Amino acid sequence: MDLPDLEAEARAKLDTTFYDYIAGGAEDEQTLADNEAAWARMRLRPRVLRDVRTIDTSTEILGVKVSSPVGIAPMAMQHRASPEGPVATARAASATDSLFVMSLFGAGSARDVAAAPGDAPRWLQVYVMEDRERSVEAIARSAEQGYSAIVITVDVARQGNRRRDARNRWTFLQSDGSIEDPNDLFDHALTFDDIAWLCERTPIPLVVKGLSRGDDARACVEAGAAGVIVSNHGGRQLDGAVSTADVLGEVVESIEGRAEVYVDGGIRRGQHVVKALALGARAVFVGRPVMWGLVVAGQKGVEGVLRGFQDEVERAMALCGVRGVDEIDASLLAPARAVPW
Repeated sequence: MDLPDLEAEARAKLDTTFYDYIAGGAEDEQTLADNEAAWARMRLRPRVLRDVRTIDTSTEILGVKVSSPVGIAPMAMQHRASPEGPVATARAASATDSLFVMSLFGAGSARDVAAAPGDAPRWLQVYVMEDRERSVEAIARSAEQGYSAIVITVDVARQGNRRRDARNRWTFLQSDGSIEDPNDLFDHALTFDDIAWLCERTPIPLVVKGLSRGDDARACVEAGAAGVIVSNHGGRQLDGAVSTADVLGEVVESIEGRAEVYVDGGIRRGQHVVKALALGARAVFVGRPVMWGLVVAGQKGVEGVLRGFQDEVERAMALCGVRGVDEIDASLLAPARAVPW
């Protein structure tokens, strides 16, 4: 799996404005870069002389079995990447038995995605709007359509200062040709009490996305969340925020096994997935690599990315001397090294 080459191929097919929208981060893109660098800084301590003739990468996410702990993160504007947009992504997820999270701004019908063939689990990601009933209605519809969980994104108190988008004058065009800023729709008064309120009205499990602190994660779980996603929006919101790899352990420790913990941000290799699981994550989500695959070859491109991750996870597990994801633990991680200043 050569993600840099895949990105280069995708970039050659895209206009600069849309490429920058996908690839870019906030302000000086420090957090964007550190998300990847943090996983690279970690070192594994492989076990040897273990029987690893058979490796099982499968796991359960909210009680549903999938082929690997690598899922597809919610991403907006997928129709700009491929004519079939998120439907192609959903089909690829089903073909590889992977979890797919459909974005509210995926620019495709949630009903069409839900109806795409396959038994792999699908979650729906939403933002809480100022019009609360609109959010509750979307949640109710998602359950009826077959989505098995709702993901609430909470790190959008303001839109991040994305310099590339500003330079390119990026806008969200509506079907009628008007321009609507999603930031104007979001409820900026959202609190943990509202998470509890939503959990009471959600017939399927609720997962909170966009957490970078242990105390916030604990409060979400106490409010009723079934899972939390450690995420800084791919470095697209607050530049200078801590990398997800560096805060994952704190979040896992804070909730004491009362809910599942997932992580995204900068995961580009199977060894990164193993490191995340060693820190206590149940699964990881990847975004930009999937989008590059979608741009280059539609459904088959996404399948290639997912199978590439699965192959790398299997290889990394074998080289670490573990046969199943349940054998991955903190003993595989080397102690943090002092950083020379």
